[in-house]
Amino acid sequence: MALVALKNVTKTYPAPEKGGREVVAVDDVTLDIEPGDVYGIIGYSGAGKSTLVRLVNALEPASSGSIEFDGRELTGLPERELRKIRLGIGMIFQQFNLFSSKTVAGNIAYPLKVAGWSKAEIAPRVAELLEFVGLSDKAKSYPEQLSGGQKQRVGIARALATSPRLLLADEATSALDPETTQEVLELLKRVNREFGVTIVVITHEMDVIQSIATKVAVMDGGRVIENGDVFDVFSTPKNSSSQRFVATVVKGLPSPAELAVLRERHEGRIVTISFRDGDASQAQVFLELARAGLDFELVYGGINDIQGRAFGHLTLAIRGEDAATDAALASIAARVEVTEAA
Repeated sequence: MALVALKNVTKTYPAPEKGGREVVAVDDVTLDIEPGDVYGIIGYSGAGKSTLVRLVNALEPASSGSIEFDGRELTGLPERELRKIRLGIGMIFQQFNLFSSKTVAGNIAYPLKVAGWSKAEIAPRVAELLEFVGLSDKAKSYPEQLSGGQKQRVGIARALATSPRLLLADEATSALDPETTQEVLELLKRVNREFGVTIVVITHEMDVIQSIATKVAVMDGGRVIENGDVFDVFSTPKNSSSQRFVATVVKGLPSPAELAVLRERHEGRIVTISFRDGDASQAQVFLELARAGLDFELVYGGINDIQGRAFGHLTLAIRGEDAATDAALASIAARVEVTEAA
């Protein structure tokens, strides 16, 4: 059974001005998030990602549709019941949202106090979480004394305080530098692996999805336009918006302008070979070209790795007799996708 199940969920807001049209922030979204998933939700600004998160943790009601968490329908529940359910949902934010007047330990302890834990119960739990996020020596520090990465670690510890089954990360790495981003993503992987916490990562950064997510949904205009296994969506995106996102981290077919530059710089026929895990290997393709007596060089593209599965596109400039080139490419095309520039 899905931990989070959205069925035909829509969220609309009144028109911002008199006589205007209502704003549809989330439009007929159906999505299942299974226990143990690291589920990425990606889209450009205004795609509806953050609104979707606020619907999942019941900070806002859906205009229509059904939202279930852990088998329980959220729509229509009174606030008293929703507060109990939110104890099972942790949240981390782009700007950390820490209490500046509280110490690191005090920030982590806060949700436990709200949940009614005693001081005797809170102290060991806070110490445990500080050790997990590597900040045991910062318990008495205040947020202003911490780096951005340390603040986000505190945010993660606080989100885990009540042992939630679901962790929502809303642009949690957008304010961090690349090195710190990777450290935080590694910590989130540990949360998923060691605690079994299901994580939903809301981001506009494709490299974050590539690094951590197992599944992904692409949002555009409030709708989920494509979703599935990260490897499948990245290696063969079907929607044009998905293709634009993937192009930010994966070099695909060269554009017409790029092709023009390649032709100026390189002699021969320009051919792109697309690889997916399980297809013929690069070595096999290169060996076949060499056996045909062809001269070739890599001029564009790259290979990506997602959780041990490789895919990508390599564009080659191939020089040699046309008959030998045609025969070699026909043989290669029987095992991998081959695209020759017109």
